[in-house]
Amino acid sequence: MPADPVQPAASFDGGELDCGSGLLLLIRRHIDPLRPGELLEIVSREPSVAEDLPAWCRLTGNALLSVGGEGRERRYLVVKGTRQAPPRGEPAGASRTAAPPRPQAHPHPPAAVGAGPAPAIRPLAVMGIGSWPRPRWLLAALHDFLEGRLPEPAFHETADDAVRLAIAAQQRAGVDVLTDGEQRRDSYASFVGSRLDGCQLVPITDLLPYVDDPAAFQEQLRALDVPADLVRHPAVLGPIARSRPLAAHELAFVRTLTDAPVKVALPGPYLLTRSMWMECIAERTPYGSRNEIAPAIVRVLREEIVALLAGGAALVQLDEPVLTEVVFGHARGSRTFMCGALGEKLDPAAELAFAETLLAQTLAGFPRERLALHACRGNWTPDERAALSGPWDPLLGLLARVPVGTLFLEHATPRAGDLGALAELPRDRRIGVGVVNQKTPHVETPDEILARAERAVALLGAERVLLTPDCGFATFADNPIASAAVAEAKLAAIVAAARTLRGGV
Repeated sequence: MPADPVQPAASFDGGELDCGSGLLLLIRRHIDPLRPGELLEIVSREPSVAEDLPAWCRLTGNALLSVGGEGRERRYLVVKGTRQAPPRGEPAGASRTAAPPRPQAHPHPPAAVGAGPAPAIRPLAVMGIGSWPRPRWLLAALHDFLEGRLPEPAFHETADDAVRLAIAAQQRAGVDVLTDGEQRRDSYASFVGSRLDGCQLVPITDLLPYVDDPAAFQEQLRALDVPADLVRHPAVLGPIARSRPLAAHELAFVRTLTDAPVKVALPGPYLLTRSMWMECIAERTPYGSRNEIAPAIVRVLREEIVALLAGGAALVQLDEPVLTEVVFGHARGSRTFMCGALGEKLDPAAELAFAETLLAQTLAGFPRERLALHACRGNWTPDERAALSGPWDPLLGLLARVPVGTLFLEHATPRAGDLGALAELPRDRRIGVGVVNQKTPHVETPDEILARAERAVALLGAERVLLTPDCGFATFADNPIASAAVAEAKLAAIVAAARTLRGGV
């Protein structure tokens, strides 16, 4: 292949790393900040790269332009995306930073901060679970930001506008508790990889060389309708620390828009431990096992909860969808993407005990009435057949013991089993009952919702019931389950049913 005369925009030495031992993570770190058409030079002394790098380029939409070098050393020139002329005013090969600078760190919150005041949440209150469909222009800004082409202040200015739209839609629907729609996040969980020290967000496609059976995993992603080239996964490459907030900045902005109660969702400690620990790249981290990474995750989540409660969050919700894979996943014979398909899959009883321990450690000492837990059976595709099925019974023990005041559980879908199982939960727990299915384009009528809500009230008591969709409307930014119009209509229908239940109030 002839050598390309154009000077690369970025270059790095990968030494003797192969694609399955960290080279792809380094490539991603250097290629993300480049504009389409710019060149990355990779220096390597590992023979297998000659075969693996072209396959990675084809999979990710980049192109291997040339290979040169002498002896064992090879210099690979990769063009990002489709080759095009450099932007006007910038010469070919102009030097640019290979990785985006980290934003200025925020200090850790004090170890002990009292919960700030927050509006009370009344019985039969209506709210979303968390995520809201993002406008196309926000998705473009999000990808530019994550890949280092858009400065953080400019991204947040764009995201602020999207949050305003999400809040306005919820207000029009008449909900009682607001969320920011997770507009700044690439997904409900992996976004922490872009906020935590020691982490890097990489596309799922970059991690295929690390799984036991890449072809089978790639086929599973296709079957689950997952945009693997867009969905990113947090890779741990150093000591995990929280030098800036995960979501407290989201809360602060929402509170400039409304005096209503605000809920903030965070990925739970079991979900993060399960998905962020990858044995295949363990040698590149300071952690020797999943048990070693868990305390760091618990610590950063506790720091974030302190900040959120001090900032006036009415509810801090931990998302733990992976719990359902523990108890129902064996029936499928395969892993589910939303539950961290790259993580370990161990004995169900041991996993539930581990999850319960992590939740107890994370939530200890905080006011239970301001804490919530959400669980569901999968929310990455509108195809109901792709998600897990099974009643809540196997999880009732854990749900009864976790130190939260509210449980958000799906029930509009028949996959969730009978509502009657929830009668066994302690009476000091409020239950956010899913009364609309966010996966379907059909907007349930207030009468349909009322029938579900009345059964929940008869079973649990009106003072314990909150009304929600089964899950979020856009768990993954690039793969929304519903349109914004359908999401707003479903919330408005829940509000109408709640008004009837409350006697017109």
